[in-house]
Amino acid sequence: MPVVTADNDPLYKLRHSTAHVMAEAVLEMFPEGKIAIGPPVENGFYYDFDLPRALTPDDLQEIEKRMRRIVQGKHPFHYREVSAAEARQLFHDQPYKLELIEGLAQGQDEYGEKAAAGNKVISTYKHDTFEDLCKGPHVDSTGTIKPDAFKLLRVSGAYWRGDEKRPQLQRIYGTVWPSRKELDDYLYKLEEAKKRDHRKLGKDLGLFYFSDDVGPGLPLLTPKGEIMRYLMEEYVRETQTRYGYEHVWTGNLVKESLYARSGHLEHYSDAMFPPMVEDAEHGLVFRLKAMNCPSHMTLYKEMGLHSYRELPLRWAEFATLYRYEKTGELSGMTRVRALTQDDCHVFCTPEQIGSEFSLALQLIREVFNTYGFESYYVRLSLRDTEGKYVADDEKWDKATAALISALDANDVEYVPAEGEAAFYGPKADFIARDVLGREWQLSTIQVDFIQPTRLGCEYIGEDGQAHTPVLIHRAVTGSWERFFGMVIEHFAGAFPVWLAPVQAVLVPIADRHAAYAYGVARQFKAAGLRVEVDASSERMNNKIRRAQLQKVPYMLVIGDKEQEANAMAVRLRHGLDLGALPVNAVQERMLEEARSRKDRTE
Repeated sequence: MPVVTADNDPLYKLRHSTAHVMAEAVLEMFPEGKIAIGPPVENGFYYDFDLPRALTPDDLQEIEKRMRRIVQGKHPFHYREVSAAEARQLFHDQPYKLELIEGLAQGQDEYGEKAAAGNKVISTYKHDTFEDLCKGPHVDSTGTIKPDAFKLLRVSGAYWRGDEKRPQLQRIYGTVWPSRKELDDYLYKLEEAKKRDHRKLGKDLGLFYFSDDVGPGLPLLTPKGEIMRYLMEEYVRETQTRYGYEHVWTGNLVKESLYARSGHLEHYSDAMFPPMVEDAEHGLVFRLKAMNCPSHMTLYKEMGLHSYRELPLRWAEFATLYRYEKTGELSGMTRVRALTQDDCHVFCTPEQIGSEFSLALQLIREVFNTYGFESYYVRLSLRDTEGKYVADDEKWDKATAALISALDANDVEYVPAEGEAAFYGPKADFIARDVLGREWQLSTIQVDFIQPTRLGCEYIGEDGQAHTPVLIHRAVTGSWERFFGMVIEHFAGAFPVWLAPVQAVLVPIADRHAAYAYGVARQFKAAGLRVEVDASSERMNNKIRRAQLQKVPYMLVIGDKEQEANAMAVRLRHGLDLGALPVNAVQERMLEEARSRKDRTE
């Protein structure tokens, strides 16, 4: 989720102000309550409270009622700067605010981080009877907030300052919009998102499970989930091969010393699983592989001396990597500890950066279009002065200039994001929007002048001298698990025929039609189609309904007339009835949909 600021969110002031109104309403209900912080976030706001009891859904309705009364009072928001002593007196009975004041007096921000330019200004905003420690900005008055354009959404637990050793507070989330229509549109999208939640659909459709016996963040794929994994990997593998990429394999374990040389141990160790020590004295300390690039560069070196004539070398690998994500940050398939990347590294000359970027961009666009992700943009992730990056200004400048030049040459619009670069170089991250307009980071193209030098990669140039290749890191769908979760939600589980784990269910109306149905199923399977026969004793409509709930693209009904005519009555999952069609015609229709990856079932 992007950090929301007054500079990047036009509704920042509206949402910040509504958070203050909510805090006033809560303190009206609980005068003894303690308040923490209440910032705007993407699409809304929250505020953290320490209250004498747990909040209920009825409480949220009462808080909303009080908020509407407050905003209708059209109270102005007044800003003032105060000294630390004045602030302590003003918030003498608010321990969380007192802690914030001490930090502000030392030049920290509200999150305990160093404030920009050591700013020690302490300020408040007041409206009606409520005054809060705040730097703003806010709207002019509560009258700007429309009484019918906000809603409180939920309550969750949140540790003070994100520290599980500190008190747990109650966090109230809300959303606010300029108009009732915009609020209704957003609430509709929220409901749609709940229906599309990949965690629920994954279980309902029998695609994957998580088990405490195996461990958090480690998904277990069913046969249906695994066939989808295979199909998605096969598609990217085919596409990459067509674009001139070769596939390699470099295993699951790596000596820790390689990560020390590449820089990952210094900059990325918190995301790695603990070391496995065989013989520390002789350097036999291993890590579960968390990234592929050091292994690919090692393979490059092991294959002997390279010539400029060999470049570019494009190596891809579908490797399962292991990241030590915190338990509280895990989220279904979109945040796991075992993740599979369609990872690629291109070894090239500096002069080839532009053409290789163009090739990767073309590949990414083709894959996105196949999945129906037609809306996306590029975030240009750059280093900042505060981040932990490899110190080599010259190489950073060369890599950044090369990446910007490649983006410009391909007419790619991008949004700069300082502080989001990899520790070894800048990157272009592709942010795709799904059918609900939600944003997901998927593909990435990164330019790296640093790691090949550190790991001793070389090639002999046209001048007969040794040179260091540039390394372009590239992933198309990124983490397969995250992409899978996004695909489930994007299609709401109604996958196109080429991707559906079951492409058709054959429905014999009576027992006497079962043998014919199984014969057709064998024919379809021999042709490469994925079909099932529902020969249960239930009524035909119940069988069709069950297949629709499983979002199977085709329901093929067989009765006396169909059996006599060597045909099937064809129904699509969304209810369209195509009538009786010959068996071979149905088979060819489905095969063509699978081959073209263009759906005809909508």
